[in-house]
Amino acid sequence: MSAEPRINDRIRVPEVRLVGPSGEQVGIVPLAKALELAQEYDLDLVEVAANARPPVCKLMDYGKFKYESAMKAREARKNQAHTVIKEMKLRPKIDPHDYDTKKGHVVRFLKQGDKVKITIMFRGREQSRPELGFRLLQRLASDVEELGFIESNPKQDGRNMIMVLGPHKKKTEAMAEAREAQAARKAERQGVTSEETSEAPADETEVEAPVAEAEVEAPAENPEA
Repeated sequence: MSAEPRINDRIRVPEVRLVGPSGEQVGIVPLAKALELAQEYDLDLVEVAANARPPVCKLMDYGKFKYESAMKAREARKNQAHTVIKEMKLRPKIDPHDYDTKKGHVVRFLKQGDKVKITIMFRGREQSRPELGFRLLQRLASDVEELGFIESNPKQDGRNMIMVLGPHKKKTEAMAEAREAQAARKAERQGVTSEETSEAPADETEVEAPVAEAEVEAPAENPEA
């Protein structure tokens, strides 16, 4: 079945409860009268509550209404925050460099407003030392406590130990901050470009003025010669 409301001649009831263009209550009127008013106002008769008795109809510009509704839905989808669960896997005897790298990823995920599932993978004899994984998870949680919190405490799951970290910031806040930072970087780049352009010397060619020829005074004639 179509989700769109019935409009104009698609409405098949003897009478409707009519709402005017500005939301004013016109009252219960015959369908023919409602359609006549719609023509007078150059608007559409739109059924907004089909299950009411009688159905409620409103006079409106249906094309404009659909367009504005689509724009609102698009904006809502754009700003909608979907919390994503990222996963990071570690070994209980991880070396310091790898630990710093993995921690950097966790920090980035939490800053983005995402949850992080931390998995400690035990192999062979490591399975007899679960305390190693527990201490590693506690260390990681402590290192990122400014950005996230322990949402799910460490627990054993077969050969693995799992902990979930949740971000302090909501996804929407993280998205807004990311957009602001991007806009600031763009403005800064544009400012630097403008400054470089204004400071660039003008491309002028110097023309050397011609040197005036010195006047040479002719020697006076010797009257005695």
